Amino acid sequence: MSLFRVARRVRAYGGHFLLLAALTLVTALLITAVPRIADRLTGQGLREHVAAQAVAHRDLNYATEEAQIRSGSQELLASRAADLDTFQERMPPDVRQVIGERWFAAQTSFARLKGPELTADKGLIDLSVRTVTGMADAAALVEGRWPDAGVAADGSVELALADTVAGRLGLRAGSRLTLSTLDADGNPTKSRKITVVGLFRPVDGQSGIWDALPSLLRLGEPEGDGEPFLMVGVTADRGLAALAGAGWPVSFSWRYRIAPDRITPARLDALIEGLSSLDRTPKPTGLSFSQGVDIPLRQFADSLAAARTLLAIIAAGLLATLVGLTLLAARLAARRRRSEYVLLRARGGSTGAVLRRGLAESVLVLPAAAGFGWLLGGLLPGEGTELRWVLLVAVLVTLVPPVAALTAARGGAGRADLINTRSTTVRLTVEVTVLGIAVLGAFLLRRRGLALDGSVDPLLVSVPVLLAVAAALVALRAYPWPLRLLSRLAARARGSVAFLGTARAGRAATTGPLVVVVLAVATAAFCGVVAAGIEAGRDRAAVRAVPGDVLVNGERFAPDTTEALAALPGAQAVAPLLVEPNVRPYADQAGRFGGVGDTRVLLVDGARFAEVARRAGVPVTVPDALRATGDGTTPLPALVSPALADEFTEAGLADPQGRRPAWLDVQGNRLPVRTAATVTEFPLIDRNVDRFVVLPWPALPANAPHPVVPTGFVLAGERVDQAAVARVVNEGQQRYQRTGAVTAGERPRQPELRVRSAVRAELGGSGVNGLLVFGFTMGAAGGGALGLLALAFAVLAGARGRGQVLSRLRTMGLSRRQWRGLLLVELTPLVLVSVFTGAVVGALLPMLLTPVLGLPAFTGGVAVRASFEPGLVAGVLGLAALALGFAIAVEALNNRRMRLGEVLRLGEES
Repeated sequence: MSLFRVARRVRAYGGHFLLLAALTLVTALLITAVPRIADRLTGQGLREHVAAQAVAHRDLNYATEEAQIRSGSQELLASRAADLDTFQERMPPDVRQVIGERWFAAQTSFARLKGPELTADKGLIDLSVRTVTGMADAAALVEGRWPDAGVAADGSVELALADTVAGRLGLRAGSRLTLSTLDADGNPTKSRKITVVGLFRPVDGQSGIWDALPSLLRLGEPEGDGEPFLMVGVTADRGLAALAGAGWPVSFSWRYRIAPDRITPARLDALIEGLSSLDRTPKPTGLSFSQGVDIPLRQFADSLAAARTLLAIIAAGLLATLVGLTLLAARLAARRRRSEYVLLRARGGSTGAVLRRGLAESVLVLPAAAGFGWLLGGLLPGEGTELRWVLLVAVLVTLVPPVAALTAARGGAGRADLINTRSTTVRLTVEVTVLGIAVLGAFLLRRRGLALDGSVDPLLVSVPVLLAVAAALVALRAYPWPLRLLSRLAARARGSVAFLGTARAGRAATTGPLVVVVLAVATAAFCGVVAAGIEAGRDRAAVRAVPGDVLVNGERFAPDTTEALAALPGAQAVAPLLVEPNVRPYADQAGRFGGVGDTRVLLVDGARFAEVARRAGVPVTVPDALRATGDGTTPLPALVSPALADEFTEAGLADPQGRRPAWLDVQGNRLPVRTAATVTEFPLIDRNVDRFVVLPWPALPANAPHPVVPTGFVLAGERVDQAAVARVVNEGQQRYQRTGAVTAGERPRQPELRVRSAVRAELGGSGVNGLLVFGFTMGAAGGGALGLLALAFAVLAGARGRGQVLSRLRTMGLSRRQWRGLLLVELTPLVLVSVFTGAVVGALLPMLLTPVLGLPAFTGGVAVRASFEPGLVAGVLGLAALALGFAIAVEALNNRRMRLGEVLRLGEES
């Protein structure tokens, strides 16, 4: 068998080999490109996820307690600074490799600072003196010099301050101050002169060197009434050693920041394990270690595992579709060359001869196509190219045409539309087996759940493919029956188009193409339904966090703050909130313990809350129980979580009529409550809280000794000025503090503002979202395109028989318009059954698999509810119309190419 003859046969059947080569190239490209793109998107998402974390979730901190080191302070400072390398060397290798910036700091305890510029109207000032590595590079002098000497000639300690701190206090280079420690009566016990020698300004205010607390760049606010402001200045080692020698306690800290660009997804699990080992490692006495890096890394790892599972399911669906298309292409090519193979066998050719002929032609084309696909995929950025899988694909695809040629050579003659009208035992056995395996796999998957070892679950990946194949086989069995009924009805009507079309559609033998179409469309529909479910879950998570447009959380606000917020431009509705995080229910008004543990209590003004939800356009349902009003003397209706409801029942406090209510202490008021309903969740209640009570806002009398005041607000109004909201709530909180209701104690924390649109954007714009978008886009677009291609194969599989029938009918007087109508009637059932079966399977798969896919990792923990979407129905109808038009176009083009008159003259087996 010469190479020239093989090449000539390949050229003669170039269309078939070009199609097989294209499918092989796409398969190799998919195997090569998807892991590389996924690796690049995963790495990018991981870096962005870590970089967006707060400082507490990016740093590893070692610290010592304050201690006095009067002797050898200079040498101790040097040895402690050298520990910056020592601690890093003791870290596990995977942790050590991701360390970026690092800082060593030593600082004294706070002491009272006095000086001519620190007048009484500026308040009390406490100073801590600090040395920190890298200060000269991170800041630029705006006045004076750096305190390089540490101690001036007159014995005073040199100090440099941030210009923002010095400007607020009126200090400048040359200011002379006194630092003193005070006893319990406020008398100085020891003092030291301080000289401000320079003022600096940060080169980059976002640099990690400024994240140490207390901050160098601003005054710390007093912790309570009559307490001092806190200020930090920098000096040299000698200056801090002088203070330590004078008796000032000193503490040391070593801070290591994780560099996002050094973290790779491949080493993520090892990094998390290394951080855990650091937490478990015993520390020397007086040395503490803290880190929160593993928290966001574990969150990302969970979402990455779920994303990889989804991507594997989508890729498996596309690969299975490509495998089916390759088999169909090889089978179609072999059928067109059946006479050649039959003649070869009739002339004495053996089975081996047929195989060698087909193998020689395949080896000349298909391995090169697989290699070209691998090279194209390797040009994409990323890692993860698996050459062994491409080689396996090349070998298997090369063997497909010879096997197809062998089956074609053994095929018999006859009308294809009348073959297999009665199923053979083998075919029936295969179909029942596939159906049984699919059902059993789905049952085992639901019962076992998702594999938690971080790898792709083979059962989870294979079950969707098996279910799609099984559904296609069931549809193939079912859809001829209504067509045969329609054919009988059409036989009684006038005209032959409907009768002939339905009769031929009911006898069409297109098992393989129909299965591939269903598989492709199911993959596309699966992507659409899951993507819509994740988006809806993120919307619900944002609404649960902020059930309006803006949410304010604080401590306590003056009652008139609600009206002040409602008067802001753009504010459409405002509802006050009251949150008590830990309240112990009592058995009676006297405060007798009722046997129920602490719970979270939320008070809402039901009517206003519902108005805010309506104006903001969020789906929040406010039960009638929360719209009720009461003065606190009768039991208030309460929405209770299931866990707390069980405890109320055991304690005998769950009487719906309120004859024996539970009593809650809310801001000094003992309020009786009765269980009106049990709810599993409610907006503003974190999903991790399983013990909560939601109450309507009580209408206490105006002269009540303890009026109920809000601790937060929810607003409706997308255009409301957030700065104005912050100003109003801050003033409201200060007004409440000035009423005298609160005396002494710590200063209240600043009110926190959360915007629902920002929460929603955060849920959908970080982590593995890029990987999800890539997977869904690839699945939807690839499934739709491959489904159309499979439909073309389904049309071409019966094109020869339809061509012969149409040719005969044209000679019997069938018009061109009737011809098109006959094509439409015959092809419409095939298109509709395949597309709609695939769409139904793709829509049902998420409902079956959602419990084991780990989708809450993409929605902030909110459950994802897979359901039929209106957009899916519209998409399916559009795809069906497009597929039908595409099928008719393919048939028309094929008929023109075959020349129907020649088909009729050449006979049945041409």
